[in-house]
Amino acid sequence: MKVGFVGLGKLGLPVALAVESKGHKVYGFDIKKEIYDQIKNRKIDYKEKHANDLLKKTKIEIVELKKLINFSDIIFVPIQTPHDKKYEGINDIPKTRKDFDYTYLVNGMKMISKELKKIKKKKIVIIISTVLPGTIRKKILPVTNKYTQVGYNPFFIAMGTTIDDFLFSEIILFGSENKFVSDKAKEFYKTLTNSPFFETTIENAELIKVVYNTFISTKIAFINSIAEMCHRLQNTSIDEVTRALSLSTKRIISPSYMRGGMGDGGGCHPRDNIAMSYLAKRHNISFNIFEAIMLQRQKYNHWLAKLCLKEGKKSPIIILGKSFKPETNIVTGSPSIYLYNSLRKKNKNVYIWDPEVDNEDLDNFRKKNKINNKKICYFIGTQHKAFLNTKFDRGSIIIDPFRYIKKREGVKIIEIGEGGKIK
Repeated sequence: MKVGFVGLGKLGLPVALAVESKGHKVYGFDIKKEIYDQIKNRKIDYKEKHANDLLKKTKIEIVELKKLINFSDIIFVPIQTPHDKKYEGINDIPKTRKDFDYTYLVNGMKMISKELKKIKKKKIVIIISTVLPGTIRKKILPVTNKYTQVGYNPFFIAMGTTIDDFLFSEIILFGSENKFVSDKAKEFYKTLTNSPFFETTIENAELIKVVYNTFISTKIAFINSIAEMCHRLQNTSIDEVTRALSLSTKRIISPSYMRGGMGDGGGCHPRDNIAMSYLAKRHNISFNIFEAIMLQRQKYNHWLAKLCLKEGKKSPIIILGKSFKPETNIVTGSPSIYLYNSLRKKNKNVYIWDPEVDNEDLDNFRKKNKINNKKICYFIGTQHKAFLNTKFDRGSIIIDPFRYIKKREGVKIIEIGEGGKIK
């Protein structure tokens, strides 16, 4: 098929490359010139597995919007629906709750519908942006016309592994009121993946997407609370607890996201959870569980900050890791940066460094910031493999919420979630 992408950002471009890798002809359009430069130079400035390899041989054709619409059999719309920066998850949550900003998506759909009306051709337009239930019907469909055949198909991906997550998704979620649109989408996806095609109403698809992300947030919040409990209880271990739970696949479901560590992060989870809290308040749900999940992330972060201050005392504190997950340089919604921001309010002798983000090694970072102390309190904020080989001076303290740093002589390692042994 000929497939168009109206938006080639951190979601659109990797998915477009994945679609092209399966033999489809891909057309792209974006309002940002720098994205065209990345495609022209065949390199992106963020870490996305497989993306740079696929960029080296890509034949994606960058065209004007009217040409993309005319050429494409299916048009995907991965236009952003951002939240206010204060809801990103790197600071304490404000008292107010808000929906996403749909301005970009509405304007994009207006432009597409306008061009379709000019050529008087019906085209399948598939929205993949995250929205709250009711948004497509209330805000998007009113700006379309009879030539715009809308489907809603949000993806279950994580930045950094978008291509694999897209091609090997647990389900293909598709909401539409048009059987022709659903059938064509189903036919298209058979060329990409063996994942089951889950067809439902637009509103169900809108809800399932944000519920899926919020369920992950719930698992992380729950298990981090147990990790803190284990840290306080003698003869307990969070890894033993989660190992047992992970074997209980009939009722507990899967072991994914069920290891004690940092709070959830990324471009979706904190913001989707806040949006769900907004939705619960708007509809006067009897108990706003989403509010509780968000507050756990916040309270847990505050507890980690207190632990750093207690163990670090008068030593410099260096948080190792800025990215929201290992082996990527994407920092959106990073729990490590949230911890750094919390600590800086109490202690100015706090620093943060990441081998995937910063253009200098740890030694140069320390020299530049005049951190000459031998005794430093390190906090492992991101589980990068590089930290396994980091040399720590004797007398250093390492606070490890992931419990993966190996013991070394002269270094005190505090494993969060490991209760002290009963003597």
